[in-house]
Amino acid sequence: MTSPRSNCFHCGEPLLAPDHFPVMYKQVEQATCCAGCQAVATTIIQSGLDSYYTERDRPADRAQPLPDEILAQLNLYDDSSLQASFVLNIDSDIREASLILEGISCTACIWLNERHIRQLPGVLSASINYSTHRARVRWDERLIQLSSILQAIAAIGYRAQPYDQAKQEAGWQKQRKSALLRLWIAGLSMMQVMMFSVPIYMARAGEIAPEWLHLMHWASLILTLPVVLYSAMPFYVSSWRDLKRRRTGMDLPVAIGVLTAFIASCYTLLTGHGEIYFDSVSMFVFLLLTGRYLEMAARRKAGAATEQLVKLIPAFAHKIDGQGTIEVTVSSLKVGEKILVKSGETIPADGIVRQGEGAVSEALLTGESLAIPKTTGMPVTGGTLNLAAPLHIEVSQIGENTRLAAIVRLLDQALAQKPRLALLAEQVAGWFTAALLMTAALAWLYWNQHDPIHALPIMVSVLVISCPCALALATPVALTAAMGHLAQLGLMVANSPSLEALAKITDVMLDKTGTLTHGEPRIQQYIASHKKEAEARQIAASLEASSAHPLARAFILPDVPLAQEIQTYPGGGLSGMVDGQLYYIGHPDFVNRQCSMLMPESIRKAEGSLIALASKTAWLGAFIVADTLRSDAAASVAALQATGLRLHLVSGDSNATVQALALSMHIENAVGRATPRDKLAYINTLQQQGRRVLMLGDGVNDAPVLAQADVSMAMGAGVDVAHAAGDMVLLNNQLDRLPKALALAKKTRTIIRQNLVWAIVYNLAALPLAVCGLITPWIASLGMASSSLLVVLNALRLKGKS
Repeated sequence: MTSPRSNCFHCGEPLLAPDHFPVMYKQVEQATCCAGCQAVATTIIQSGLDSYYTERDRPADRAQPLPDEILAQLNLYDDSSLQASFVLNIDSDIREASLILEGISCTACIWLNERHIRQLPGVLSASINYSTHRARVRWDERLIQLSSILQAIAAIGYRAQPYDQAKQEAGWQKQRKSALLRLWIAGLSMMQVMMFSVPIYMARAGEIAPEWLHLMHWASLILTLPVVLYSAMPFYVSSWRDLKRRRTGMDLPVAIGVLTAFIASCYTLLTGHGEIYFDSVSMFVFLLLTGRYLEMAARRKAGAATEQLVKLIPAFAHKIDGQGTIEVTVSSLKVGEKILVKSGETIPADGIVRQGEGAVSEALLTGESLAIPKTTGMPVTGGTLNLAAPLHIEVSQIGENTRLAAIVRLLDQALAQKPRLALLAEQVAGWFTAALLMTAALAWLYWNQHDPIHALPIMVSVLVISCPCALALATPVALTAAMGHLAQLGLMVANSPSLEALAKITDVMLDKTGTLTHGEPRIQQYIASHKKEAEARQIAASLEASSAHPLARAFILPDVPLAQEIQTYPGGGLSGMVDGQLYYIGHPDFVNRQCSMLMPESIRKAEGSLIALASKTAWLGAFIVADTLRSDAAASVAALQATGLRLHLVSGDSNATVQALALSMHIENAVGRATPRDKLAYINTLQQQGRRVLMLGDGVNDAPVLAQADVSMAMGAGVDVAHAAGDMVLLNNQLDRLPKALALAKKTRTIIRQNLVWAIVYNLAALPLAVCGLITPWIASLGMASSSLLVVLNALRLKGKS
């Protein structure tokens, strides 16, 4: 059976060609306009995704067959060097790409692409962000190539290419300009219509001649048409999308109110019976669009702190070659190449400083306000700012493998999740909209029987004033602003619902090594004998530079020549030649056996982990090495205790060490020699007592207990950000941010409650007033827009300093 159709089944364009390129859809032959649309429609239907044609809001773009040169370009994306800028290597065969999709026009497009990509053999996951059109696709390189994924996307009428933040920004600017144009047209129309309406309101009955009154009404109709047919279009599109999905969305009451008032006014103009509301229509569309635009700008501002991260990497870099430096694109850099970063420039990739000394600001990345000194051999992170002298940097990571890219992936993951409160608010908003439509219908029936002239404006007022936009915005806008503020503090939220849980924490469980302490050995004290500390440290650094012993890291110094003739003595230490002199370094007893001079009394009586240094004939001195407490640990612990939280120190270190540290920091609950299993049992015991536990650890052996905690936080230095085990990651390792985060979480909960209470109280108060006829349509639109804007502005109090 053939379905008669004058437009293309896929793209909706007129059928002009004599051949209509048929496709079979639900046992009915449908006509398409070209071979491209036929191929796309056939692919969609044969993939079992034909529901797309019932779910979509509008026809797709016309599909053109891919030329051979485009297909050849897609094959280039299989090149590993090209993939380096946007593909992450999960392991030897698993890849993840960040792509931007072109042609997305509605949620049905998202549904279609996600399911089509997931059906491909070898694709492990696919998710698309509707607001940014950014897709993250993970696949097995052994089963499918990236070019095949891109061709499969092209086969259903869309285009995919490496994610480009500039294109996303261009999309936002296009959306903003479109919103401004609709707003400008509505505003201009409103002013012109009011020029005709005000004299009518001001004049006494019969003062304006009927022919002039009729002419003014027709002029108002013509001026209102652009508002109804263009400015208000987003309300219609959104409402139609919801109705097709059998939902009652927030724009449905607005769309019904606009169209009802306009059609009724046209009917009155043609028949002469009833009231005319062209001025009200243009005014409340203008006011609603004004509120929506301000909301859009405020929501973008609320998420600006997180969006800034995507923009940190510059487009170009100074590559060092044999003739000097040349300017190249950052995407063309390769691991191992050297670049020059001048003072005041942003570092374009992760790397190691090979020449120069300076200071780097990581404020936008970690929230650390102080500049961090950088010398030869030290790592630097892409997206940070070089403040001092020029640096020669060897590139170590590029593209999706950089630390910044890992942080952006965490943000994508967090923003894709919806907390319980947000889901509940959406459900309530849907139910409220349905109840609102019923109330508006009942109000019209009542007033039509008792005061027919005012029945229509009262119904419109009911529809507009109680639209539950504020209720739906109350939670997500507050969470977005709070996450942006946390990002400024250097605390990255990987799991959005955890912010809600953070406000309910009663206990904080702390690891010791790598959490309260730096997790690496540092020189605490030098016990001098025959050398000054600076000279002794130089010699020790030369000897230990080639050692793999953990304590050797305490002696690392830049630009120190390696000792010669190194010889290792297991369990004792090592020896080597420095400037022609033989030296021994290691355990005091080992060094004492090598040196002919008696061990000095000051070294013999010293306590702690000692690393002694001597020559064959003389003692140079000894170093006390220990894992040091973070400078802000004590103050942060005190601040947490001051809020009434119970603190628990649970560590795998010796019980004596843990108890001593707990005593010095006034932590009452402390357990030493705890295995990961012991830690898990400890946190389970607390949770069985009804406690809500925040676990702070370095994310390595703490992974099981981090997963069990109500909220888990991993130290940024303790684990690769890309594989963080925690709900949150403390990028800058500054413990003083923890009390601030807890305070912000509680403030976020308070503001969400304020927003929800305001939205509910406003609707409960406004609805009876509108039903009773005490509110006109334009006042209703002003109240609705103001209510939504108030919720957004209240949430912006969480944003913090820019």
